[in-house]
Amino acid sequence: MQTFFDKYLPWFILREIPFLGNALYKKLMDRFQSPETILTASEAELKSIGKISNQTLYGILHPQLFKEKAKTELEKIFRNHIHIVTLTDPFYPDLLRRIQDPPPLLTYYGTLDNESPCISIIGSRTATSYGLSTAENLSFKLAAKGFQIVSGLARGIDAMAHKGALRAKGRTIAVLGSGLKKIYPKENESLFNAVAETGTIFSEFKVDADPIPGHFPVRNRIIAGISCGSIVVEAAKRSGSLITARLASEYNREVFAVPGSIKSRKSEGTHSLLKQGAKLVETEMDIIDELYHFIHETKKPLPQTPLENPESGAYPNISQNRPWILNFLEPYPVHIDIIIEKSGMKSSEVASQLLDLELKGRVNRHQGNCYSIAEDYH
Repeated sequence: MQTFFDKYLPWFILREIPFLGNALYKKLMDRFQSPETILTASEAELKSIGKISNQTLYGILHPQLFKEKAKTELEKIFRNHIHIVTLTDPFYPDLLRRIQDPPPLLTYYGTLDNESPCISIIGSRTATSYGLSTAENLSFKLAAKGFQIVSGLARGIDAMAHKGALRAKGRTIAVLGSGLKKIYPKENESLFNAVAETGTIFSEFKVDADPIPGHFPVRNRIIAGISCGSIVVEAAKRSGSLITARLASEYNREVFAVPGSIKSRKSEGTHSLLKQGAKLVETEMDIIDELYHFIHETKKPLPQTPLENPESGAYPNISQNRPWILNFLEPYPVHIDIIIEKSGMKSSEVASQLLDLELKGRVNRHQGNCYSIAEDYH
């Protein structure tokens, strides 16, 4: 039976090798499929992947030089009951796996959820009261809709994003710029524990790594990479949040920005993003309109057995007072394509019934061709 140390030691040996960055690590994994195979490859095989420095090559060919360091780190992880997820693990965040330089492994506290979509909410550490309340409100509403809220556990906007999700009893993910045993800032220790209890705390750094300035731009790629979209609430002209937004754009993820006062320097960064094409956010619906397909399951349509003959147009009702189509609507907006897919009805029939119900006040229509049940008919 493979032990904890047998399973993870090759991963940690590779991480100790000089100049073996994340992008090169991924190239090696793409070519050799496992760290064990990388560490037993010949010099010629290793050179076949392209440019690789002599120091890195020497390190891979002499892994015993780094074994003790790797074992020491694994012992700390084991002793502190920290979990590990690697690039080849099915529970590794899928969107993060797709970037050019994903972390080969992440240490974490809490639990993993690869089913619910992630959206990041980021911004200034010294936010205004407007920014703080907006971040918490957006987080609360998006978490209630099924999003996992991702942020960096920093002061200001990050902390309020986590708190909003916790208040909604939703999931939130914190990505640290330090090791898991170096909570930063210290004032957020209780927030750290609350997030770990119901969500996830991720770090790609060593357990005892300090929160040095160079770590934060590095961790920002994880925040952007793990998320289907990033929302910048408040940011100055030169801000780490703008780095995250730029990375999100490079990863072909949606970038959103909340407008602020033209008199506030905290809004200069967000307004700059809006000028560059970021989507303006006034309410959570501006985000849901763009990302509706992430929060509605489309892979498992409901069984079609209730529809004995869909072509005939005879759609049975659960009761005489409840049209069949209402069974595919929810209190929050559902896109018409999802309704068509789940109901098995013709698009023209769905559109016709929705219009009729809208005129009767039983259905609300939203931007982006989304529909929800009216409040009085939940």
